[in-house]
Formats: sequence, structure tokens, C-alpha cells
Amino acid sequence: MTISSPSPSSSEPARPDRSRGRRAATLTLILSLTLLTSCSSDDAAPSAGSRTTGSPTTGSLTGSSPTGDPPPPAHVLVAVFENEDAADVVGSADAPYLTSLAASATTFDDAHGVTHPSQPNYLALFSGSTQGVTDDRCPVDLAGDNLAAQLLAAGRTFTGYSEGLPEPGYSGCNEGRYARKHNPWVDFRDLPATVNQPFSAFPADYSALPTVSFVVPDLCNDMHDCGVAAGDTWAREHLAPFVEWAAENDSLLIVTFDEDSGSSDNHIATIVAGAGVRASHSDQRIDHYDVLRTLEDLYGLPPLGNAADAHALAGIWATG
Repeated sequence: MTISSPSPSSSEPARPDRSRGRRAATLTLILSLTLLTSCSSDDAAPSAGSRTTGSPTTGSLTGSSPTGDPPPPAHVLVAVFENEDAADVVGSADAPYLTSLAASATTFDDAHGVTHPSQPNYLALFSGSTQGVTDDRCPVDLAGDNLAAQLLAAGRTFTGYSEGLPEPGYSGCNEGRYARKHNPWVDFRDLPATVNQPFSAFPADYSALPTVSFVVPDLCNDMHDCGVAAGDTWAREHLAPFVEWAAENDSLLIVTFDEDSGSSDNHIATIVAGAGVRASHSDQRIDHYDVLRTLEDLYGLPPLGNAADAHALAGIWATG
């Protein structure tokens, strides 16, 4: 699939220059030792921070790959909720399920949205750029690269599941509690309509999920209109069974939010759970571009837009 990239927008929020972090440093050390012990002086060492693109080690995510990183997950599910401050979710009496999930997973205590309002955050997470969008207008029509296009071009699969979407491929702006502004894959005209599915199409057999999938609850269950307790109940009912399955089937769940309630700090909850993930709190500062970079690194995809200046989520893996 060949997709033209849009021109950079002058309205794109500036991103701070940050270090590559522990994973890149570890990889650099491994690559240096490999070069020193190589029998052939003609073999070129991979660049620091690069990810091996050969066949991954099979078995559990806690196993070793040639770089020391775990092999790619069989499936990653990203669930996106709405407009809540991190402190009102993790540790809140209104969110017992998400609080318990955070206690058994890696919780990023310094996670942030990239802007306000909702729509540009979804675009950032999905395409590495806000695409010059600064509001929730509808429709947005885009031609450019994105996570779904990358996965499909690499022979992998992607589906976005939106609760309340009236039918597969629906491109309208609103229907009941469904809002297109929370559905970035429908904005990219070159993607097949089949990637845009209602949540009712979410498979009961999780092994039938695509490589990467996004789930966006409707305007009530995503906490936008009905509050934290409603969203937490939805998460317990719909995400808890997947988390249990994922732990035994080399798969991951990422729970995040588009933005907080409107503060300049834009502090959101972000949790990673599943196979090989340790229970811990991370103080790594992250945003949507770091989450996108993580997904791209897991599957050997080149980073898009601002994800090129981001770094993967660090410290989430339990030791083998």
C-alpha cells in the first residue's frame, strides 16, 4: 500500500527533545559487544536504537530475542477512554477495576495527552501527528501514513472497533452515542472500509483479533458523558476477560485516555497489562507519540511523524 504523507503543519504542537532511554542504551551495549566479538570485519553493526527485523523468538513474551527484547506480541489491544484526570481514575473509589488493573500491570504515572480537545489526540496516537487539526470538526479527510496502513503494508492486520458505530465502514459524524471525532481511522481515505468496525464485531474468540486493534467505547462508556464509574464498569465487563486471556497468549492491553479534563498539564492514566508485563509504576514521561512508537517498535515499523522523536515505553517487561 502506497500512501502519500501530508505536509507538516505549522500548528503541530512542539515536542521536547528527549533521550532514548534505557532500552536504547542496553541495545547499544549489546550491539557493541557483538561487533567486538564478530569473526568478520565486513559485518556492519546495526545503528543504536534500531530493532531487529528478523524472525522473533517464539514462545512467551518473557523469552529472549536476539536483541534481548521480547518477541512481538501476538495481539495488542488499545482501549481509549475520555477526558479524565489520572488521579480521578487510578486510585479512585469510582474506578475499582482500573485501579486493580493498574496494581497488577505497569502504570505510567507521568502520562499526558498532547493537546486539547479530543480529535487531535486520537490523530496523534494513530498517525504521529495532529494533522493540523485543532478542534473536533467533522468530517476530517486525510491522505497520509498511519499505523493501520503501516501494519497492512507489513503483512499484518489492524481493526478499529467503535461502540455505537451503526455499521461497518460508516463515515457519518454522529449516530446516537457514537462520535466520529473519536475514530481516527475513518479519517484516512486510503484505508479500506473494513478496518472501521462496530464494537459488536469484536470477536468472542480473542485469537481471531487482528495484530493491533483499537477499542473506543461510546460517549457514555468512555467516561465522556457518564463519568468514571460507568467507564470502569464497562472496562471490567469488556476488558477483564481479554486481560486474563492475554496473559496466557502472548498479548497485551494498553489502556489510555485521549486527554484530561482540560488542564495545561494534560495528565492522563496509561496502563500496560498482559503477557510478560511486570507490576510496577513508571516515572517515564510519556504521551501519545511514545505509545505509537511502542507499537511501531514491537512490529519493526518505521516511526511516523513525532513518534520519530519519541521512545518506546520502558521498564514494562518482567525478567525472563
